[in-house]
Amino acid sequence: MTRNVVRLAALAGGGALLAAALTVSGSAATKAGPLKIGISLSLSGDFSDSGKAAQRGYKLWANVVNAKGGVLGRKVQLIVQDDTSSPTQAATNYQNFITKDKVDLVFGPFSTLLSAPSAAVANRYGYAFIEPAGGGPAVFKEKLHNVFFTQPAPVVDSADVFAQYILSLPAAQQPKTAAYPELDDPFAAPIAEEVRGKFEAAGIRTVYKTVYPPEQADFPSIVSKMASKHPDIVVGGTQSDDAFAEVKAMIEQSFSPKILFLSNGANDPVNFPDKIGANNVNGVFGAGDWFEDEKSPGNAAFVAAYHKKFGSGPIDPTSAEAFATGQVLQAAVKKVNSLDNGKIIDALHKGSWPCVEGNLSWDSIGQPQGQDLLVEWVGGKLVPVFPSSVALHAPVIPKPNWGG
Repeated sequence: MTRNVVRLAALAGGGALLAAALTVSGSAATKAGPLKIGISLSLSGDFSDSGKAAQRGYKLWANVVNAKGGVLGRKVQLIVQDDTSSPTQAATNYQNFITKDKVDLVFGPFSTLLSAPSAAVANRYGYAFIEPAGGGPAVFKEKLHNVFFTQPAPVVDSADVFAQYILSLPAAQQPKTAAYPELDDPFAAPIAEEVRGKFEAAGIRTVYKTVYPPEQADFPSIVSKMASKHPDIVVGGTQSDDAFAEVKAMIEQSFSPKILFLSNGANDPVNFPDKIGANNVNGVFGAGDWFEDEKSPGNAAFVAAYHKKFGSGPIDPTSAEAFATGQVLQAAVKKVNSLDNGKIIDALHKGSWPCVEGNLSWDSIGQPQGQDLLVEWVGGKLVPVFPSSVALHAPVIPKPNWGG
């Protein structure tokens, strides 16, 4: 993701809210059997890495909740079905969850591509659709009242913080030319286009743009054409696999732009170093919605619980996003003391809701009202670098040559 408030609001709060965020009880508690939550996830296919990361976050949330007695006295039972990364299968899964499995609630899948049709199914039956990783325009264009995207900003706005940083530089340091390789994807291309609009308005000239299909395999040819234009900055509208392939082609051709931003892929602390080589990551920018050391509500406990269950090593932000989805549901259920989907939907449209992704709030169609942070690989680690209020390191430009 992906798929990872400008953390000003997100960093307010802290571990003191953990108990409230992780437990729910009340007079409406019932012994009516397990609380069934249906979740379609990409356990195979193109989105399987992120789908499995989301599954880890969901399972961890359920384990923590159940250890505290469940939700309104009912133990959580996650009913997970593989959608094979297919939008059609995802929509079918939600239809079956609601009409056949008779689940009480649903959580969203991974990606805009799958979330958009799935949200429509949930809306048809009046189910709240709290979802971790589907914040592209296709999700919001239907203007569904039941959608709640548990990240700080809509996907199309996720790179705004990058544009703000570049345009905040002294004129002598700002890039003069830019290239935009974009995946034909409802998540990826709109991000790059948003940045292109801002840069062109500021006088940064576009010297190359292409939109390539999801099945694109020949990235060396794209990189060759792009390199021939000598852009100062490359803004890639990417998902993960194409980002990895594109960077590998850049390395092979020794094309190292002064500034490189990827909408997805570079913000994956787990897979990016492995896919492109750990000595090639430094200086690459991405947009992030979460990092391990932030002080958001319940985050320290989440990180500790994750490492205890899944071992050491970096945490995929998708796991945090899925965990946050559970936290948001819990907070809403506690607020209304009910599992009624209509009451949950109404409650979530008011106020702000603390979780490991920060303090979230949404407009009437589920768009979050905050902003992401800018992350960069520095010294082999992915760290927040802008805005300065949350930065753990100053941004590093120009990007070191590959292997540096």
